[in-house]
Amino acid sequence: MTNTYFKSIFALSIAAILTGCGSTKTAGGSGLVLTPVENIDTTPLKISDLTTSEKNNWGHLDLVTDTIPGMSVDKAYSEIIKNEKGTKTIVAVLDSGIDLNHEDLVNVLWTNTKEKAGNGIDDDGNGFIDDIHGYNFLGESYNEQLEYVRMLRLNIGDAATLSKAKAKLDSKYNEALQGKEQYESIYQAVKNADADVQKYLKKDVYTKQDLSSIKATDEAMQRNVAILNQMFGIKETIPDVLKDLKNGLTYYTEQLNYNLNKDFNGREPVGDDAYDITDVNYGNGNPMNRVDDESHGTHVAGIIAAERNNGKGVNGVANNVAIMSIRAVPNGDEYDKDIARGIRYAVDNGARVINGSFGKSFSPNAEWVNEAIKYAADNNVLFVHAAGNDGANLDDPINANFPNDQINNGPEIADNVITVGALNPKYGSELVASYSNYGKINVDVFAPGTDIYSTYPNNEYEYSPGTSMAAPGVAGIAALIMSQYPSLTAAQVKKIILQSGLPIKSKVVLGSAGNKSDTLDQISTSGKIANAYNALVLASKVAAGQVKL
Repeated sequence: MTNTYFKSIFALSIAAILTGCGSTKTAGGSGLVLTPVENIDTTPLKISDLTTSEKNNWGHLDLVTDTIPGMSVDKAYSEIIKNEKGTKTIVAVLDSGIDLNHEDLVNVLWTNTKEKAGNGIDDDGNGFIDDIHGYNFLGESYNEQLEYVRMLRLNIGDAATLSKAKAKLDSKYNEALQGKEQYESIYQAVKNADADVQKYLKKDVYTKQDLSSIKATDEAMQRNVAILNQMFGIKETIPDVLKDLKNGLTYYTEQLNYNLNKDFNGREPVGDDAYDITDVNYGNGNPMNRVDDESHGTHVAGIIAAERNNGKGVNGVANNVAIMSIRAVPNGDEYDKDIARGIRYAVDNGARVINGSFGKSFSPNAEWVNEAIKYAADNNVLFVHAAGNDGANLDDPINANFPNDQINNGPEIADNVITVGALNPKYGSELVASYSNYGKINVDVFAPGTDIYSTYPNNEYEYSPGTSMAAPGVAGIAALIMSQYPSLTAAQVKKIILQSGLPIKSKVVLGSAGNKSDTLDQISTSGKIANAYNALVLASKVAAGQVKL
Protein backbone atom coordinates (compact mmCIF):
# COMPACT_ATOMS: atom_id res chain seq x y z
CA MET A 1 0.00 0.00 0.00
CA THR A 2 1.19 3.53 -0.75
CA ASN A 3 2.48 4.78 2.59
CA THR A 4 0.40 7.90 3.26
CA TYR A 5 -1.10 8.58 6.64
CA PHE A 6 -3.34 11.20 8.19
CA LYS A 7 -4.13 9.90 11.66
CA SER A 8 -3.86 13.44 12.99
CA ILE A 9 -3.15 16.84 11.53
CA PHE A 10 -0.57 17.16 14.28
CA ALA A 11 1.34 14.20 12.81
CA LEU A 12 2.15 16.48 9.90
CA SER A 13 3.78 19.04 12.18
CA ILE A 14 7.39 17.92 12.55
CA ALA A 15 10.09 19.95 14.24
CA ALA A 16 13.46 20.34 12.62
CA ILE A 17 16.78 20.26 14.44
CA LEU A 18 18.64 20.31 17.72
CA THR A 19 21.84 22.33 17.79
CA GLY A 20 25.01 21.95 19.84
CA CYS A 21 25.94 18.38 19.00
CA GLY A 22 29.19 18.30 20.96
CA SER A 23 32.58 16.96 20.00
CA THR A 24 33.46 14.39 17.34
CA LYS A 25 36.04 11.67 17.00
CA THR A 26 37.15 9.11 14.45
CA ALA A 27 37.20 5.36 14.83
CA GLY A 28 40.71 4.00 14.89
CA GLY A 29 41.92 6.26 12.10
CA SER A 30 39.50 4.63 9.67
CA GLY A 31 37.98 7.95 8.60
CA LEU A 32 34.54 6.93 9.86
CA VAL A 33 33.07 9.77 11.87
CA LEU A 34 31.25 8.65 14.99
CA THR A 35 28.14 10.46 16.10
CA PRO A 36 28.69 12.97 18.89
CA VAL A 37 26.62 11.82 21.83
CA GLU A 38 27.58 14.17 24.62
CA ASN A 39 26.53 17.73 25.45
CA ILE A 40 23.43 17.57 23.26
CA ASP A 41 21.32 20.69 23.42
CA THR A 42 17.78 19.47 24.03
CA THR A 43 16.04 22.72 23.08
CA PRO A 44 13.81 21.89 20.09
CA LEU A 45 13.52 24.15 17.09
CA LYS A 46 10.65 24.05 14.63
CA ILE A 47 11.26 22.96 11.07
CA SER A 48 10.21 26.48 10.06
CA ASP A 49 13.45 27.71 11.67
CA LEU A 50 15.45 25.91 9.00
CA THR A 51 16.25 27.89 5.90
CA THR A 52 14.40 26.92 2.74
CA SER A 53 17.61 25.44 1.38
CA GLU A 54 18.05 23.29 4.50
CA LYS A 55 14.43 22.13 4.46
CA ASN A 56 14.69 21.15 0.82
CA ASN A 57 17.94 19.27 1.32
CA TRP A 58 18.11 18.20 4.95
CA GLY A 59 18.49 14.50 4.12
CA HIS A 60 21.78 15.30 2.34
CA LEU A 61 23.31 17.34 5.16
CA ASP A 62 25.90 16.29 7.73
CA LEU A 63 25.23 15.85 11.44
CA VAL A 64 28.64 17.13 12.52
CA THR A 65 28.84 20.13 10.19
CA ASP A 66 25.19 21.12 9.97
CA THR A 67 23.79 19.71 13.26
CA ILE A 68 21.10 18.07 11.13
CA PRO A 69 20.94 14.23 11.00
CA GLY A 70 21.20 13.82 7.24
CA MET A 71 23.17 11.19 5.34
CA SER A 72 26.27 13.34 4.58
CA VAL A 73 25.53 13.12 0.85
CA ASP A 74 26.85 16.60 0.06
CA LYS A 75 30.02 15.83 2.00
CA ALA A 76 30.45 12.58 0.06
CA TYR A 77 30.30 14.42 -3.26
CA SER A 78 32.59 17.27 -2.22
CA GLU A 79 35.24 15.15 -0.50
CA ILE A 80 35.10 11.68 -2.08
CA ILE A 81 33.26 11.47 -5.39
CA LYS A 82 34.13 14.91 -6.77
CA ASN A 83 34.49 14.27 -10.51
CA GLU A 84 34.43 10.48 -10.27
CA LYS A 85 31.39 9.64 -12.38
CA GLY A 86 31.46 5.91 -11.81
CA THR A 87 29.62 3.13 -13.64
CA LYS A 88 26.02 3.54 -14.75
CA THR A 89 23.82 1.71 -12.24
CA ILE A 90 20.21 0.70 -12.83
CA VAL A 91 17.82 1.21 -9.92
CA ALA A 92 14.30 -0.19 -10.22
CA VAL A 93 11.52 1.80 -8.55
CA LEU A 94 8.88 -0.82 -7.77
CA ASP A 95 6.06 1.54 -6.93
CA SER A 96 3.17 3.48 -8.39
CA GLY A 97 3.65 4.94 -11.86
CA ILE A 98 6.29 7.60 -12.46
CA ASP A 99 5.92 10.85 -14.40
CA LEU A 100 8.33 9.84 -17.16
CA ASN A 101 8.27 13.39 -18.57
CA HIS A 102 9.31 15.16 -15.37
CA GLU A 103 12.05 17.71 -15.99
CA ASP A 104 14.22 16.32 -13.19
CA LEU A 105 13.76 12.64 -14.15
CA VAL A 106 13.52 12.51 -17.93
CA ASN A 107 17.31 12.39 -18.37
CA VAL A 108 17.88 9.66 -15.77
CA LEU A 109 15.39 7.05 -16.99
CA TRP A 110 16.46 3.54 -17.91
CA THR A 111 15.81 2.86 -21.58
CA ASN A 112 15.48 -0.60 -23.03
CA THR A 113 17.42 -0.03 -26.25
CA LYS A 114 16.55 -3.51 -27.55
CA GLU A 115 12.84 -2.69 -27.64
CA LYS A 116 11.09 -0.56 -30.28
CA ALA A 117 8.45 1.74 -28.87
CA GLY A 118 4.82 1.33 -29.82
CA ASN A 119 5.05 -1.52 -32.33
CA GLY A 120 3.20 -4.03 -30.17
CA ILE A 121 6.01 -6.56 -30.51
CA ASP A 122 8.28 -8.08 -27.88
CA ASP A 123 11.40 -7.11 -29.81
CA ASP A 124 13.95 -8.25 -27.24
CA GLY A 125 12.13 -11.45 -26.34
CA ASN A 126 12.06 -10.74 -22.61
CA GLY A 127 8.36 -11.57 -22.36
CA PHE A 128 7.17 -7.95 -22.15
CA ILE A 129 5.89 -5.85 -25.04
CA ASP A 130 7.00 -2.23 -25.57
CA ASP A 131 8.76 -2.01 -22.21
CA ILE A 132 10.88 1.03 -23.04
CA HIS A 133 11.32 2.47 -19.52
CA GLY A 134 9.98 -0.42 -17.46
CA TYR A 135 6.66 -2.22 -17.14
CA ASN A 136 3.15 -1.60 -15.85
CA PHE A 137 1.60 -4.54 -13.99
CA LEU A 138 -1.54 -2.59 -13.08
CA GLY A 139 -2.89 -1.89 -16.56
CA GLU A 140 -5.31 1.03 -16.32
CA SER A 141 -6.29 0.30 -12.70
CA TYR A 142 -5.25 2.50 -9.77
CA ASN A 143 -7.63 2.41 -6.76
CA GLU A 144 -7.55 -0.85 -4.83
CA GLN A 145 -8.73 -2.62 -1.70
CA LEU A 146 -6.43 -3.51 1.14
CA GLU A 147 -5.33 -7.15 1.02
CA TYR A 148 -7.40 -8.31 3.99
CA VAL A 149 -10.50 -6.76 2.41
CA ARG A 150 -9.83 -8.61 -0.84
CA MET A 151 -9.35 -11.82 1.11
CA LEU A 152 -12.76 -11.37 2.71
CA ARG A 153 -14.36 -10.55 -0.65
CA LEU A 154 -12.82 -13.61 -2.32
CA ASN A 155 -12.87 -15.90 0.76
CA ILE A 156 -9.09 -16.44 0.64
CA GLY A 157 -7.51 -18.00 3.73
CA ASP A 158 -8.48 -20.30 6.58
CA ALA A 159 -11.15 -19.51 9.15
CA ALA A 160 -8.72 -18.04 11.68
CA THR A 161 -7.12 -15.74 9.11
CA LEU A 162 -10.47 -14.56 7.79
CA SER A 163 -11.69 -13.90 11.32
CA LYS A 164 -8.61 -11.78 11.95
CA ALA A 165 -9.19 -9.98 8.65
CA LYS A 166 -12.82 -9.21 9.51
CA ALA A 167 -11.89 -7.85 12.93
CA LYS A 168 -9.31 -5.58 11.33
CA LEU A 169 -11.74 -4.38 8.66
CA ASP A 170 -14.40 -3.56 11.25
CA SER A 171 -11.87 -1.61 13.31
CA LYS A 172 -10.30 0.25 10.39
CA TYR A 173 -13.64 1.07 8.78
CA ASN A 174 -14.89 2.70 11.98
CA GLU A 175 -11.58 4.54 12.31
CA ALA A 176 -11.88 5.83 8.75
CA LEU A 177 -15.47 7.00 9.36
CA GLN A 178 -14.38 8.89 12.45
CA GLY A 179 -11.35 10.27 10.67
CA LYS A 180 -13.42 11.58 7.77
CA GLU A 181 -15.90 13.22 10.12
CA GLN A 182 -13.09 14.79 12.13
CA TYR A 183 -11.34 16.16 9.07
CA GLU A 184 -14.57 17.48 7.59
CA SER A 185 -15.29 19.32 10.83
CA ILE A 186 -11.78 20.76 11.25
CA TYR A 187 -11.48 21.66 7.56
CA GLN A 188 -14.75 23.55 7.58
CA ALA A 189 -13.91 25.36 10.84
CA VAL A 190 -10.50 26.47 9.55
CA LYS A 191 -11.92 27.44 6.15
CA ASN A 192 -14.65 29.58 7.73
CA ALA A 193 -12.24 31.19 10.19
CA ASP A 194 -9.80 31.93 7.38
CA ALA A 195 -12.50 33.58 5.26
CA ASP A 196 -13.63 35.78 8.17
CA VAL A 197 -10.08 36.86 9.02
CA GLN A 198 -9.23 37.58 5.37
CA LYS A 199 -12.29 39.85 5.25
CA TYR A 200 -11.38 41.53 8.54
CA LEU A 201 -7.74 42.13 7.58
CA LYS A 202 -8.58 42.87 3.95
CA LYS A 203 -5.81 40.42 2.97
CA ASP A 204 -5.99 37.18 0.99
CA VAL A 205 -2.81 35.97 2.67
CA TYR A 206 -1.80 36.95 6.19
CA THR A 207 0.88 36.06 8.73
CA LYS A 208 0.74 34.99 12.35
CA GLN A 209 1.82 38.53 13.21
CA ASP A 210 -1.13 39.90 11.25
CA LEU A 211 -3.40 37.60 13.19
CA SER A 212 -2.00 38.81 16.51
CA SER A 213 -2.90 42.39 15.57
CA ILE A 214 -6.61 41.58 15.64
CA LYS A 215 -8.37 42.98 18.71
CA ALA A 216 -11.32 40.64 18.73
CA THR A 217 -14.29 41.98 20.67
CA ASP A 218 -16.97 39.48 19.63
CA GLU A 219 -17.04 35.79 20.47
CA ALA A 220 -17.02 34.62 16.82
CA MET A 221 -13.81 36.49 15.96
CA GLN A 222 -12.15 35.36 19.19
CA ARG A 223 -12.94 31.79 18.19
CA ASN A 224 -11.56 32.40 14.68
CA VAL A 225 -8.30 33.78 16.05
CA ALA A 226 -7.94 30.88 18.49
CA ILE A 227 -8.47 28.30 15.75
CA LEU A 228 -6.01 29.95 13.36
CA ASN A 229 -3.37 30.46 16.06
CA GLN A 230 -3.50 26.74 16.69
CA MET A 231 -3.11 26.07 12.97
CA PHE A 232 -0.08 28.39 12.73
CA GLY A 233 1.52 26.09 15.28
CA ILE A 234 1.23 23.28 12.74
CA LYS A 235 2.14 24.89 9.42
CA GLU A 236 3.70 28.17 8.31
CA THR A 237 0.63 29.34 6.37
CA ILE A 238 -3.09 28.71 6.59
CA PRO A 239 -3.25 27.64 2.90
CA ASP A 240 -0.72 24.92 3.79
CA VAL A 241 -2.94 23.82 6.69
CA LEU A 242 -6.01 23.71 4.46
CA LYS A 243 -4.10 21.72 1.86
CA ASP A 244 -3.06 19.12 4.45
CA LEU A 245 -6.56 18.96 5.89
CA LYS A 246 -8.00 18.44 2.43
CA ASN A 247 -5.43 15.71 1.77
CA GLY A 248 -6.44 14.03 5.02
CA LEU A 249 -10.11 14.24 4.06
CA THR A 250 -9.30 12.73 0.66
CA TYR A 251 -7.31 9.95 2.31
CA TYR A 252 -10.17 8.84 4.56
CA THR A 253 -12.73 9.24 1.77
CA GLU A 254 -10.67 6.99 -0.52
CA GLN A 255 -10.28 4.48 2.29
CA LEU A 256 -14.05 4.26 2.64
CA ASN A 257 -14.76 4.24 -1.10
CA TYR A 258 -11.99 1.88 -2.20
CA ASN A 259 -9.44 0.52 0.32
CA LEU A 260 -11.98 -0.67 2.91
CA ASN A 261 -14.97 -1.17 0.61
CA LYS A 262 -15.62 -4.91 0.51
CA ASP A 263 -17.78 -4.57 -2.63
CA PHE A 264 -15.15 -2.77 -4.71
CA ASN A 265 -13.10 -4.65 -7.31
CA GLY A 266 -10.16 -2.53 -8.43
CA ARG A 267 -8.55 -5.36 -10.41
CA GLU A 268 -11.38 -5.71 -12.91
CA PRO A 269 -9.80 -3.40 -15.55
CA VAL A 270 -6.62 -5.53 -15.54
CA GLY A 271 -8.42 -8.70 -16.58
CA ASP A 272 -6.16 -11.32 -14.98
CA ASP A 273 -6.54 -13.68 -12.06
CA ALA A 274 -4.42 -11.84 -9.52
CA TYR A 275 -4.09 -14.96 -7.37
CA ASP A 276 -2.78 -17.18 -10.17
CA ILE A 277 0.97 -16.74 -10.61
CA THR A 278 0.82 -18.56 -13.96
CA ASP A 279 -1.62 -16.01 -15.45
CA VAL A 280 0.98 -13.62 -16.89
CA ASN A 281 -0.67 -12.12 -19.95
CA TYR A 282 -1.62 -8.77 -18.46
CA GLY A 283 -0.33 -5.22 -18.04
CA ASN A 284 1.47 -3.09 -20.60
CA GLY A 285 4.75 -1.34 -21.31
CA ASN A 286 3.70 2.11 -20.09
CA PRO A 287 4.54 2.64 -16.39
CA MET A 288 3.53 6.32 -16.50
CA ASN A 289 1.36 7.59 -13.63
CA ARG A 290 -2.32 7.56 -14.63
CA VAL A 291 -3.59 10.52 -12.55
CA ASP A 292 -1.91 13.52 -10.91
CA ASP A 293 -2.62 12.12 -7.44
CA GLU A 294 -0.56 9.06 -8.36
CA SER A 295 2.58 10.80 -7.16
CA HIS A 296 4.30 8.30 -4.87
CA GLY A 297 6.58 6.68 -7.44
CA THR A 298 7.62 10.04 -8.86
CA HIS A 299 8.56 11.29 -5.41
CA VAL A 300 10.55 8.15 -4.61
CA ALA A 301 12.39 8.25 -7.94
CA GLY A 302 13.46 11.85 -7.33
CA ILE A 303 14.92 11.03 -3.92
CA ILE A 304 17.09 8.38 -5.51
CA ALA A 305 18.17 10.02 -8.72
CA ALA A 306 16.68 13.41 -9.64
CA GLU A 307 19.23 14.87 -12.05
CA ARG A 308 21.98 16.50 -10.04
CA ASN A 309 23.10 20.11 -10.47
CA ASN A 310 20.85 20.90 -13.41
CA GLY A 311 19.46 24.04 -11.78
CA LYS A 312 16.04 22.45 -11.34
CA GLY A 313 14.16 21.20 -8.32
CA VAL A 314 16.24 18.79 -6.28
CA ASN A 315 19.36 16.66 -6.40
CA GLY A 316 18.97 12.90 -6.08
CA VAL A 317 21.29 10.97 -3.79
CA ALA A 318 22.92 9.05 -6.64
CA ASN A 319 24.56 10.23 -9.85
CA ASN A 320 25.03 8.17 -13.00
CA VAL A 321 21.88 6.18 -12.26
CA ALA A 322 19.19 4.90 -14.61
CA ILE A 323 15.71 4.66 -13.07
CA MET A 324 13.63 1.67 -14.18
CA SER A 325 9.94 2.31 -13.56
CA ILE A 326 7.88 -0.72 -12.51
CA ARG A 327 4.25 0.20 -11.86
CA ALA A 328 2.94 -2.35 -9.38
CA VAL A 329 1.70 -0.42 -6.31
CA PRO A 330 -1.88 0.92 -6.51
CA ASN A 331 -3.78 3.25 -4.24
CA GLY A 332 -4.37 0.39 -1.85
CA ASP A 333 -2.49 -2.84 -1.19
CA GLU A 334 -0.20 -4.27 -3.84
CA TYR A 335 -0.72 -7.83 -5.11
CA ASP A 336 1.86 -10.48 -4.24
CA LYS A 337 1.90 -11.60 -7.86
CA ASP A 338 2.74 -8.12 -9.16
CA ILE A 339 5.52 -7.63 -6.61
CA ALA A 340 7.05 -11.04 -7.30
CA ARG A 341 6.92 -10.50 -11.05
CA GLY A 342 8.17 -6.92 -10.69
CA ILE A 343 11.22 -8.04 -8.73
CA ARG A 344 12.01 -10.68 -11.34
CA TYR A 345 11.52 -8.17 -14.15
CA ALA A 346 14.00 -5.80 -12.51
CA VAL A 347 16.57 -8.54 -12.00
CA ASP A 348 16.24 -9.93 -15.53
CA ASN A 349 16.61 -6.49 -17.08
CA GLY A 350 19.77 -5.39 -15.32
CA ALA A 351 18.79 -3.61 -12.12
CA ARG A 352 21.39 -3.70 -9.33
CA VAL A 353 19.09 -2.12 -6.73
CA ILE A 354 15.31 -2.40 -6.27
CA ASN A 355 13.49 0.12 -4.08
CA GLY A 356 10.25 -1.12 -2.50
CA SER A 357 8.43 1.68 -0.66
CA PHE A 358 5.31 -0.33 0.08
CA GLY A 359 4.03 -2.89 2.56
CA LYS A 360 0.94 -4.60 3.95
CA SER A 361 -0.18 -6.61 6.96
CA PHE A 362 -1.59 -9.64 5.10
CA SER A 363 0.16 -11.54 2.31
CA PRO A 364 -1.68 -14.70 1.20
CA ASN A 365 1.02 -15.56 -1.35
CA ALA A 366 4.09 -14.34 0.50
CA GLU A 367 6.05 -17.32 -0.79
CA TRP A 368 5.91 -15.88 -4.33
CA VAL A 369 7.59 -12.70 -3.13
CA ASN A 370 10.07 -14.57 -0.96
CA GLU A 371 11.16 -16.69 -3.91
CA ALA A 372 11.57 -13.53 -5.99
CA ILE A 373 13.73 -11.95 -3.27
CA LYS A 374 15.89 -15.08 -3.21
CA TYR A 375 16.11 -14.88 -7.01
CA ALA A 376 17.35 -11.29 -6.66
CA ALA A 377 19.92 -12.41 -4.09
CA ASP A 378 21.12 -15.20 -6.38
CA ASN A 379 21.62 -12.60 -9.10
CA ASN A 380 23.40 -10.05 -6.90
CA VAL A 381 20.57 -7.51 -6.68
CA LEU A 382 19.87 -5.50 -3.51
CA PHE A 383 16.28 -4.99 -2.31
CA VAL A 384 15.66 -1.91 -0.14
CA HIS A 385 12.31 -1.90 1.66
CA ALA A 386 10.40 0.68 3.71
CA ALA A 387 9.67 -0.42 7.30
CA GLY A 388 6.13 1.00 7.34
CA ASN A 389 4.30 3.83 9.07
CA ASP A 390 2.39 2.32 11.99
CA GLY A 391 4.77 3.35 14.77
CA ALA A 392 4.91 -0.32 15.72
CA ASN A 393 7.48 -2.90 16.80
CA LEU A 394 7.75 -5.29 13.85
CA ASP A 395 9.39 -7.93 16.05
CA ASP A 396 6.00 -8.43 17.72
CA PRO A 397 4.19 -11.10 15.64
CA ILE A 398 0.95 -9.13 15.93
CA ASN A 399 2.49 -6.40 13.75
CA ALA A 400 3.08 -8.40 10.58
CA ASN A 401 4.54 -6.40 7.69
CA PHE A 402 5.14 -7.84 4.22
CA PRO A 403 7.42 -8.37 2.44
CA ASN A 404 10.28 -9.06 4.83
CA ASP A 405 13.38 -11.22 4.88
CA GLN A 406 12.43 -13.23 7.94
CA ILE A 407 9.69 -15.74 8.69
CA ASN A 408 8.50 -15.60 12.31
CA ASN A 409 11.66 -13.70 13.34
CA GLY A 410 13.81 -16.59 12.16
CA PRO A 411 16.99 -16.50 10.09
CA GLU A 412 17.07 -14.22 7.05
CA ILE A 413 15.80 -15.95 3.93
CA ALA A 414 18.35 -13.99 1.86
CA ASP A 415 21.28 -11.63 2.43
CA ASN A 416 20.17 -8.85 0.07
CA VAL A 417 17.35 -7.03 1.93
CA ILE A 418 17.68 -3.75 3.84
CA THR A 419 14.60 -2.57 5.77
CA VAL A 420 14.64 1.14 6.56
CA GLY A 421 12.99 3.18 9.31
CA ALA A 422 12.47 6.95 9.19
CA LEU A 423 14.14 9.89 10.93
CA ASN A 424 13.00 13.41 11.77
CA PRO A 425 15.31 16.36 11.02
CA LYS A 426 16.00 16.59 14.76
CA TYR A 427 18.97 15.18 16.65
CA GLY A 428 17.85 14.16 20.13
CA SER A 429 15.07 12.17 21.74
CA GLU A 430 12.70 12.81 18.81
CA LEU A 431 15.19 11.64 16.17
CA VAL A 432 13.08 8.63 15.10
CA ALA A 433 9.80 9.64 13.47
CA SER A 434 6.80 8.76 15.62
CA TYR A 435 5.13 7.01 12.68
CA SER A 436 8.14 4.83 11.84
CA ASN A 437 8.04 1.11 12.51
CA TYR A 438 11.05 -0.35 14.31
CA GLY A 439 12.44 -3.69 15.48
CA LYS A 440 15.82 -5.11 16.38
CA ILE A 441 15.22 -8.11 14.12
CA ASN A 442 13.08 -6.64 11.37
CA VAL A 443 14.43 -3.11 10.81
CA ASP A 444 18.04 -2.71 9.73
CA VAL A 445 18.84 1.00 9.69
CA PHE A 446 17.24 4.45 9.84
CA ALA A 447 17.40 7.28 7.31
CA PRO A 448 15.81 10.71 6.73
CA GLY A 449 12.08 10.32 6.10
CA THR A 450 10.09 13.26 7.41
CA ASP A 451 9.15 16.09 5.04
CA ILE A 452 11.49 15.08 2.25
CA TYR A 453 11.38 17.44 -0.73
CA SER A 454 11.30 15.69 -4.09
CA THR A 455 9.72 15.44 -7.50
CA TYR A 456 5.95 15.37 -8.08
CA PRO A 457 4.03 14.90 -11.34
CA ASN A 458 3.78 17.78 -13.83
CA ASN A 459 7.23 19.22 -13.07
CA GLU A 460 6.26 20.02 -9.50
CA TYR A 461 8.04 19.41 -6.18
CA GLU A 462 6.54 18.65 -2.80
CA TYR A 463 7.38 17.57 0.74
CA SER A 464 6.28 14.07 1.76
CA PRO A 465 6.82 12.11 4.99
CA GLY A 466 7.19 8.40 5.61
CA THR A 467 9.46 5.39 5.62
CA SER A 468 8.63 5.42 1.91
CA MET A 469 10.94 8.42 1.70
CA ALA A 470 13.63 6.89 3.93
CA ALA A 471 14.07 3.73 1.84
CA PRO A 472 14.99 5.51 -1.42
CA GLY A 473 17.62 7.52 0.43
CA VAL A 474 19.32 4.24 1.34
CA ALA A 475 18.73 2.87 -2.16
CA GLY A 476 20.54 5.96 -3.43
CA ILE A 477 23.51 5.25 -1.16
CA ALA A 478 23.58 1.66 -2.42
CA ALA A 479 23.58 2.89 -6.02
CA LEU A 480 26.42 5.29 -5.24
CA ILE A 481 28.50 2.48 -3.79
CA MET A 482 27.79 0.14 -6.70
CA SER A 483 28.54 2.88 -9.20
CA GLN A 484 31.91 3.66 -7.65
CA TYR A 485 32.79 0.05 -6.76
CA PRO A 486 30.83 -2.20 -9.18
CA SER A 487 32.71 -5.34 -8.12
CA LEU A 488 31.07 -5.31 -4.68
CA THR A 489 28.21 -7.74 -4.20
CA ALA A 490 24.71 -6.88 -3.01
CA ALA A 491 25.42 -8.66 0.28
CA GLN A 492 28.62 -6.65 0.75
CA VAL A 493 26.83 -3.38 0.01
CA LYS A 494 24.16 -4.25 2.59
CA LYS A 495 26.84 -4.90 5.22
CA ILE A 496 28.71 -1.72 4.28
CA ILE A 497 25.59 0.45 4.72
CA LEU A 498 24.71 -1.14 8.06
CA GLN A 499 28.24 -1.13 9.47
CA SER A 500 29.18 2.38 8.32
CA GLY A 501 26.18 4.24 9.72
CA LEU A 502 26.37 6.66 12.62
CA PRO A 503 25.71 4.89 15.94
CA ILE A 504 23.24 6.73 18.19
CA LYS A 505 23.69 5.90 21.87
CA SER A 506 21.01 8.05 23.49
CA LYS A 507 17.38 6.94 23.84
CA VAL A 508 14.76 7.98 21.32
CA VAL A 509 10.99 8.19 21.72
CA LEU A 510 9.03 5.50 19.88
CA GLY A 511 5.51 5.65 18.47
CA SER A 512 2.92 8.41 18.49
CA ALA A 513 1.89 7.82 22.13
CA GLY A 514 5.32 8.95 23.31
CA ASN A 515 5.34 6.56 26.27
CA LYS A 516 8.11 4.28 24.96
CA SER A 517 11.78 4.95 24.39
CA ASP A 518 14.90 2.95 23.64
CA THR A 519 18.30 3.14 22.01
CA LEU A 520 18.74 2.49 18.30
CA ASP A 521 20.68 -0.71 18.91
CA GLN A 522 17.55 -2.13 20.56
CA ILE A 523 15.14 -1.07 17.79
CA SER A 524 17.23 -1.92 14.72
CA THR A 525 19.77 -4.47 13.60
CA SER A 526 22.56 -1.94 13.10
CA GLY A 527 21.68 0.62 15.77
CA LYS A 528 22.67 3.29 13.26
CA ILE A 529 21.52 5.98 10.86
CA ALA A 530 22.65 5.62 7.24
CA ASN A 531 25.61 7.74 6.12
CA ALA A 532 26.75 8.03 2.50
CA TYR A 533 30.18 9.47 3.31
CA ASN A 534 31.07 6.69 5.73
CA ALA A 535 29.64 4.05 3.40
CA LEU A 536 31.90 5.17 0.55
CA VAL A 537 34.93 5.25 2.84
CA LEU A 538 34.26 1.70 4.01
CA ALA A 539 33.38 0.54 0.47
CA SER A 540 36.74 1.77 -0.83
CA LYS A 541 38.55 -0.26 1.83
CA VAL A 542 36.49 -3.38 1.18
CA ALA A 543 36.96 -3.09 -2.59
CA ALA A 544 40.72 -2.68 -2.09
CA GLY A 545 40.88 -5.74 0.14
CA GLN A 546 41.95 -3.68 3.17
CA VAL A 547 38.84 -4.54 5.20
CA LYS A 548 36.92 -7.79 5.42
CA LEU A 549 33.27 -7.57 6.41
